[in-house]
Amino acid sequence: MPLQSAPDLPAEAEVERLTPGGRRIRLAAAAIVLALLLAGTVWGDDDSFPFGPFRMYSTRANPDTPVVSTRVVGLTAAGEEVRLSGGEVGLRRAEFEGQLPRIFRDPSLLGLLADSYVQRNPDAEELVEVQVVQRRIELEDGQRTGASSDRVLIEHELEDGE
Repeated sequence: MPLQSAPDLPAEAEVERLTPGGRRIRLAAAAIVLALLLAGTVWGDDDSFPFGPFRMYSTRANPDTPVVSTRVVGLTAAGEEVRLSGGEVGLRRAEFEGQLPRIFRDPSLLGLLADSYVQRNPDAEELVEVQVVQRRIELEDGQRTGASSDRVLIEHELEDGE
């Protein structure tokens, strides 16, 4: 089989240079972007992204500030706590925390979590109440002190059949 010759390649295109006006426009655009980045870095917040920093990555919390953890629990008639988060009800913690303002306005929404728990755990003991509990874990120099406190933020009594 005979070798084929390379096709004729076109001559290299001549490089086009920017005009002085084009250079000024590009320089002005770069200066504006850099000014926005600088202003966002100094005065910006998460809402300014991409010109402002994400505070959770660009700052650090005071090592003596308590850690706050929110959880949802169901209470049985015997007073036992049943965890109503994650796989128990099919709702992620962040999704639930995003709905807290709605739940404050309408605590009966907690009944939906109880319903979901019953559907996923039909043999489980019946729940009589659902609570949103906030735990504050005390820190000193970034280490747990062993002290913590729980506070019930929202509670909803379940009616029979709910």
